[in-house]
Amino acid sequence: MRVLVAEDERVLADTVAEGLRRLAMAVDVVYDGEAAIERLGVNRYDVAVLDRDMPGRTGDEVCRWIGQQEQPTRVLLLTAAAGIRDRVEGLGLGADDYLTKPFAFAELVARLQALSRRTGPALPPVLEQDGVVLDVARHTASRDGQILSLSPKEFAVLHVLLRAGGQVVSAEDLLEQAWDEHADPFTNTVRMTVMTLRRKLGDPPVIHTVPRAGYRLGS
Repeated sequence: MRVLVAEDERVLADTVAEGLRRLAMAVDVVYDGEAAIERLGVNRYDVAVLDRDMPGRTGDEVCRWIGQQEQPTRVLLLTAAAGIRDRVEGLGLGADDYLTKPFAFAELVARLQALSRRTGPALPPVLEQDGVVLDVARHTASRDGQILSLSPKEFAVLHVLLRAGGQVVSAEDLLEQAWDEHADPFTNTVRMTVMTLRRKLGDPPVIHTVPRAGYRLGS
């Protein structure tokens, strides 16, 4: 999952981003509405978390902009305004969900996961193929019943490959979906992550390299 967090309270924004990254999400952070629109115009996000009261262009304006672009990005508005009228107004802007401050981090994660499932064909909460099982909600992975100890990036790459259902995924698509904007597209970070993931999955190999195309998961 790739997430944009737009929040002018920098400590809150950075704390939320760090927590989401530990759960294998690719997260970009901005602190005002103008920067949010700039990022949305360049990158493809599954979900945008928008503070309604940012300086300059507000989260409400960014939400409307997303709607006008007909982007598949889902919107979660984050605000201290907790009244029913505020929620109705926020959802009326085109937001897909609304969360009030203060909030529990676990609830934010659950809402993001629910919104992400709406960006494409519905997927089961547990993905399984060739003995590899990935439980997104519990953040666990195993092969043939053996629990795997994966880094956040390894977990994210495995998630992307499982979602592809045996189809080839290019290195560029893996970089887009599993890393944030700070990833250097000219490094071998994708290849190295796939290599360590392949080693942890064990034999027989289940991740295959397709020359000049990318990677495929399957026997």
